[in-house]
Amino acid sequence: MTTLPSIFVAHGAPPLLEDAAWMGELARWAASMPRPKSILMMSAHWERAPLAVGATKPIPLVYDFHGFPRKFYEMTYRSPGAPELAARIGELVPLQRDEERGLDHGVYTPLMAMFPKADVPVLQISVPTSEPRALVELGRKLAPLREEGVLLAGSGFIVHNLRAMNPGAEEMPAWAREFDAWVADKVGRRDVETLVRYRELAPGVGMSLPTHEHFLPLFFALGASIDREEPVTFPIDGVWFGAFTKRSVQFG
Repeated sequence: MTTLPSIFVAHGAPPLLEDAAWMGELARWAASMPRPKSILMMSAHWERAPLAVGATKPIPLVYDFHGFPRKFYEMTYRSPGAPELAARIGELVPLQRDEERGLDHGVYTPLMAMFPKADVPVLQISVPTSEPRALVELGRKLAPLREEGVLLAGSGFIVHNLRAMNPGAEEMPAWAREFDAWVADKVGRRDVETLVRYRELAPGVGMSLPTHEHFLPLFFALGASIDREEPVTFPIDGVWFGAFTKRSVQFG
């Protein structure tokens, strides 16, 4: 079976679905990768410890956002469940199950662009800790799934500052550019020892990440790659609403 990459995807929010250019970028990215047997995604929007997986059968989506038009609360994405994948993860790491937890928008928003037919089984995994090194280790432990046809994905944002959002902006402010460039350099070199200390070492981190949950899934994707000799690429980059970077990462 073909080895799947591990990825980090900037997931936007419901308005991504009306951004034809970004939707096209995500669709082309997915088409460039081998078709996965299933997808395991860690979204910034489910923080739970100990480690848990969500529903293994199709259930209603989690509309975890506010103030958008009604149509965004009527979206569906009925991807097949992934009970076999959940069982396999349980062989690799201890975990809990939450069969009442549906997919949140950090999962289904990008997948609506990448796999619009919703014909690939999807399983969501929680963010079990805010400690980067532990998330790297989790990715490392689950890396064997890549050889089994599973696309391992983290979903969040490298720069995420809601207070600085500017829908008309076409460029990021200096603090965002500096942080984004720093992260791209360290990720490109898979410099784990520097990246896990980003809170103290990275320029612009305070403004780029007023909270850190959107950045943490990157460490999961990185951890699934660090034991391998493989390329690191950035299939999508750019700015969204002035205070978010669209930068996404592919390992392998």
